[in-house]
Amino acid sequence: MDGMTDTAQQQLRAQPRLTRPDGSPIRIVVVDDEQSLADLVAMGLKYEGWDVKTAANGQQALQAVREFRPDAVVLDIMLPDIDGLTVLQRLRSAGFDVPVLFLTAKDSLDDRVAGLTAGGDDYVTKPFGLEEVVARLRGLIRRTAATAEESSVLWVGDLMMDEDSYEVRRGGQQVDLTATEFELLRYLMRNPRRVLSKAQILDRVWSYDFGGRASVVELYISYLRKKIDTLGPPMIHTVRGVGYQLRAAE
Repeated sequence: MDGMTDTAQQQLRAQPRLTRPDGSPIRIVVVDDEQSLADLVAMGLKYEGWDVKTAANGQQALQAVREFRPDAVVLDIMLPDIDGLTVLQRLRSAGFDVPVLFLTAKDSLDDRVAGLTAGGDDYVTKPFGLEEVVARLRGLIRRTAATAEESSVLWVGDLMMDEDSYEVRRGGQQVDLTATEFELLRYLMRNPRRVLSKAQILDRVWSYDFGGRASVVELYISYLRKKIDTLGPPMIHTVRGVGYQLRAAE
């Protein structure tokens, strides 16, 4: 898994902070038998101001959820006692509807379907970046939990996005986007100055529902450029052989 760079830490701190409605920290349980990985994920989540507990196996995970009452669970599928799918099934049977983000080294469609069928809410394949895990969790928590949020507005230079109202403006001028264009721009704006590969973009924006080629990314990047970069100096940049980057115009 990728470590937490200074730039990544700055990006995480720049995100609107999520809390419980009473202002207390969001609670997360991280379950992985690799202690160093669990500690690293926990560190990234603590940069969000969240309260984090770790568990090394399925039994500890079940106990942690019962006692800690988390707002989300990060759950490895491969565990030494009972697997993550069984852990999730037991949680659901016991009435815990907490959103679950699966972590796994497996990357086949069957594994993804099994995780989602068992009641999981999202899926990240190892190796992964901390920023991606945080972004996925933030999305799950905002969709499924009652939270208080300081702001739903993202800014990169003169480009503004309101995630609640789906309003986008550059230099004060309104930009009309389709749903897919909005999700692509949101991913870019949540990762300013970070070079995102086509594979990362496909996985994040089109998720499990799209089995096509990376050419769709090129197509939608061109759509965004026509709507964003025509309103001022270019903000969407191609890093040849690597991917795409959004940064404030200089």
